[in-house]
Amino acid sequence: MALQTTHALLLLLLLTLLGLGLVQPSYGQDRMYQRFLRQHVDPDVTGGNDGYCNLVMQRRKMTSHQCKRFNTFIHEDLGSIHSICRTSNIQCKNGRMNCHEGVVKVTDCRETGSSRAPNCRYRAKASTRRVVIACEGNPEVPVHFDK
Repeated sequence: MALQTTHALLLLLLLTLLGLGLVQPSYGQDRMYQRFLRQHVDPDVTGGNDGYCNLVMQRRKMTSHQCKRFNTFIHEDLGSIHSICRTSNIQCKNGRMNCHEGVVKVTDCRETGSSRAPNCRYRAKASTRRVVIACEGNPEVPVHFDK
């Protein structure tokens, strides 16, 4: 009987915390955030050359089955990237209003068109430019690179 009461109280506590927004069921969001980090964030490097793109695209498993045609790596610390999620909402390419924009250092990697997976070859272009990312959750975290 005491065990049932304990379970009931824990369930009530969890539902209360969910209702208050203090605990969130974020498995899917966390998975999307981790994917965003793997595919788009490289804070410790400035990038900028073809060799960088060739190596990092392969290491981050974006060339396993087919060559990803285009990818952008952001070269900023996580705090700077997260702060983009706190800017004003703008419309994403898919029509949703959960995108945000900021200016960051990036390397754009464009597939040359003459390579085959897993030995994909890329051309790099380093710049500081405006990016748009989609953010979700509470607190919001980046989950998709929009443009």
